[in-house]
Amino acid sequence: MVAGSGWHFLSGISYYTCRLSNAFEERFEVSAILMRRLLPARLYPGRARVGQELSDLRYAESVPVFDGVDWWALPSLARAVAFLRERQPDVLVLQWWTGAVLHSYLVLAAAARRLGIRVVVEFHEVQDTGELRHRWAARYVRAAIRPLLSRTSGVVVHSAFDRDALAAAYDLDGVPAEIALHGPFDHHAAGAARVPGPDGVVRLLYFGTIRPYKGLEDLIEAFPALGPGYHLTVVGETWEGWTLPAELIAASPARDRITFVNRYVPDTEVNAYFAAADAVVLPYRRSSASGPLHIAMSHGLPVVVTSVGGLVEAAGPYSGTVFVPPGEPAALVAGITGAAGLTGRRHADPSSWDRTLEAYERLFARIGVGQESVTSSNQTLPLLSPDLR
Repeated sequence: MVAGSGWHFLSGISYYTCRLSNAFEERFEVSAILMRRLLPARLYPGRARVGQELSDLRYAESVPVFDGVDWWALPSLARAVAFLRERQPDVLVLQWWTGAVLHSYLVLAAAARRLGIRVVVEFHEVQDTGELRHRWAARYVRAAIRPLLSRTSGVVVHSAFDRDALAAAYDLDGVPAEIALHGPFDHHAAGAARVPGPDGVVRLLYFGTIRPYKGLEDLIEAFPALGPGYHLTVVGETWEGWTLPAELIAASPARDRITFVNRYVPDTEVNAYFAAADAVVLPYRRSSASGPLHIAMSHGLPVVVTSVGGLVEAAGPYSGTVFVPPGEPAALVAGITGAAGLTGRRHADPSSWDRTLEAYERLFARIGVGQESVTSSNQTLPLLSPDLR
């Protein structure tokens, strides 16, 4: 059973939870519990779109889904525990990305342990950067996550960088950990055809939420130096009141070559932006993982990305990657110029959900999950066998 972000408060983790569940379903019996309402909507950075149907992605029909758990817990959390008891999974996999779900996860983990269910936590980052800015939120997570980790049989991270950061933050001695590289986000690339641009113009795309750690202001500062042969499209929703990039765009001497779409775009529009781009630029100051990076790779586009956090391991094997140091606009100019030479061909996406599942299978074997057989909707396989490769 996978527990993670639902569709009501849509984010990259909503897509990841669904894609991971559907990947598991190809081999095992799978169910899902979704965190529906994460916190009071007025406190959410994307509050204007909460509850809107923006995603076309769906769970496989054979995956039972409980949708879902609300932040105020009752009666939704009690019903989620009943769903857990009814489904009786061998493993509960909790997706960790925000302290808003911590109290719910504590209840689910405690219930799982009473039922003899192993608990695995997949960390997308140690703690959300926006929450870290609030001392009370950071202290709450640091204190309350320890009871959760004490009930955890194993952890999953996306990179060696994240594994080391997690070990530095919490005492996980003796808790098995596996690195499961992020699977592809190719659902956004299905049927997408390239849209040719004007001759002699390189079309750059920044895609994703606009937050202090994303470094978009570095790209806006660098862009005028690229000259008239470049056009930039910025597509993203402003979070945490980080309006500096928008202010820099408005004042940029290259404003006539910048298109600014300041909102969270629905899935029906995503393909069009990537199909009309020649290269994607992600100037993050820090990052554990990046959904926009995986969308770009699924489209086969060159990517200029900073060499920070887990991005080095995620984008390193990709032939379209140009790495640049973070926080250096001049380096961005050089990197973008270099990426222009990689346009005109489709680069192969090295990511794979099979590889992600193999990492999970290694962890399941290490934490002693039984090898009894189970019949999935597709086939009969040894339950969570480490040999299924």
